[in-house]
Amino acid sequence: MAKAAKTTAPAKAKAKAAAKSDTPKAAAVPKAKTTAKSAPAKTTAKPASAKPAAAKTKAAAAKVDKPATAKAAAAKPTAARPAPKGLPKAITELTAGLPEKPWLKSYPKNMPAEIGALPYKSIGEFLVGACKQFAGQPAFVCMGKSITYGELERLSAAFGAYLQARGLEKGARVALMMPNVLQYPVAMMAILRAGYTVVNINPLYTPRELEHQLKDSGAQAIVILENFAGTLQAVIARTPVKHVIVAAMGDMLGGFKGAIVNLVVRRVKKMVPAWSLPGHVTFNAVLKTGATIAFKPPAVSGDDIAFLQYTGGTTGISKGATLLHRNVLSNVAQNSLWVEDAYTVKPKPAHLNFICALPLYHIFALTVNALMGMQQGAQNVLIPNPRDIPGFVKELAKYPMHIFPGLNTLFNALLNNEEFRKLDFKPLILTLGGGMAVQKGVAERWKALTGCPVSEGYGLSETSPVATANKFSSSDFTGTIGLPLPSTEIAIRDDDGNNVPLGEVGEICIRGPQVMAGYWNRPDETAKVMTKDGFFKSGDMGFMDARGYTKIVARKKDMILVSGFNVYPNELEEVVAHHPGVLEVAAIGVPDEHSGEVPKLFVVRKDPALTLETLMAYCRENLTGYKRPKYIEFRTELPKTPVGKILRRALRDQA
Repeated sequence: MAKAAKTTAPAKAKAKAAAKSDTPKAAAVPKAKTTAKSAPAKTTAKPASAKPAAAKTKAAAAKVDKPATAKAAAAKPTAARPAPKGLPKAITELTAGLPEKPWLKSYPKNMPAEIGALPYKSIGEFLVGACKQFAGQPAFVCMGKSITYGELERLSAAFGAYLQARGLEKGARVALMMPNVLQYPVAMMAILRAGYTVVNINPLYTPRELEHQLKDSGAQAIVILENFAGTLQAVIARTPVKHVIVAAMGDMLGGFKGAIVNLVVRRVKKMVPAWSLPGHVTFNAVLKTGATIAFKPPAVSGDDIAFLQYTGGTTGISKGATLLHRNVLSNVAQNSLWVEDAYTVKPKPAHLNFICALPLYHIFALTVNALMGMQQGAQNVLIPNPRDIPGFVKELAKYPMHIFPGLNTLFNALLNNEEFRKLDFKPLILTLGGGMAVQKGVAERWKALTGCPVSEGYGLSETSPVATANKFSSSDFTGTIGLPLPSTEIAIRDDDGNNVPLGEVGEICIRGPQVMAGYWNRPDETAKVMTKDGFFKSGDMGFMDARGYTKIVARKKDMILVSGFNVYPNELEEVVAHHPGVLEVAAIGVPDEHSGEVPKLFVVRKDPALTLETLMAYCRENLTGYKRPKYIEFRTELPKTPVGKILRRALRDQA
């Protein structure tokens, strides 16, 4: 597909001024003061936050066992320090004339601007602390079986001891390839406690994708659900994996129930293709053996690598975001402060439930569900297959829903289920929307049904992940991604790295203690996304209003360039999704000899009677000329990531 032509004279526009009310209205999308093509900064600069500063990397980026980090001033990971008084001239010029952190005046009451010193040096230490504090309370529940915090501590120690006995050295990468089952939190906590690095892998990966991630990460061990063992069998000989631990769905459900579940999964539903992995060990055998071995806690610091969190692959070859213990702990600290705002509206219950429908191998659920849930002493309700909406709803009926992280497609699917609408939503405290833009129509229907607004946030694998969020005490859907979390800075910049005025579109750049150390073994890619003054270039285009709220208008590479005008897919999708006959919609740009590019829509119909002519007429009524789609294609479904995010790239490849 031809690349979009460069804008030579982009139009400027200001966003509508924010309303004086406590919650801003969604601002109109201004035209961008940027080109469609990015000019990545050629720098080796490392994140140098004005908050807890980025720490030293222990080895050069070129070494196989260390991440490709950028160079910058170092600081102790647990210390939050104020910005230096004398900023370099280049940075001073970038920020000249802009209000200093306009978002702080919009912060919730009593919300600190900084997170302060981190109470733990490592994630393992943090998780063990949570397990001791909440020992008798349920931590995770799946298919009716729960494990307490105390049991999680004991099981993870046994699992960690087994890994240590295999001779794995500190820092070894251990892959996890499982859906949301009880074995995941046990293995994840064990790996981190033992001083190893978790490599999360999507269980639906093809052999080619799995081979790439295992080889790129250098994983020496893998914990995999037997349903996907055939994929590993196809590539293991070409990877560095030496130790294979195979789990089954029923492993931790108890003797009789576990046996029945395994029988149904293997024989009735035939969900386990034939596989052969000589020398593998079963998950339960690992727990049994590990229980006879003394676990030896290693010295793990904030500068050690906790996760290699591979980018979703929606924008090309998947890269490993190197997340240090202090990066993730900082994000837990930031989120733990922000969530207190929700409890000013509804008090925190004695027994808190998080709904965990998003996969734990994804950074959103990993931090917001698993780690934040444990910080809160909550029970995470694990949903192995959220695409089975009827089965999902049956699980939801069993537990009071308090905190519900999800994304637009999931909320939309639930709202269209009759049984979901019959559930009791009175306990619901907080609905978190992330992963993709939450559409206004979906948010309005969700609030009308549940009485709880969708609070949209924003983040990436590279930021551990949460960078911004709306105020959880707000009763309205803002249509923005909210305010930067404590100790986080957002800058909106043009292609030359200059800050643009408030209300103008540029690339969203993020600086804070949660920003990754770099891409694993990819100094070239790290240099493209890190600026000299320590900001991470997100690749998302947006603008900040006068009150510090940011609105995303498009991915930089998703923008459609029509005769020199920038058209934002998010805006088109938002408008078309309001049509009552539309279930789902995605917008892309396709080549056009006259305009360079024109918009094309892919639509899944809610109303089978919806016609092309009707939808085209609707677009003419609601979109200006150059924004109107030239083509509309009806489909029965849209390609999505396992999380449910629509893959525009796949649609471009098919267009």
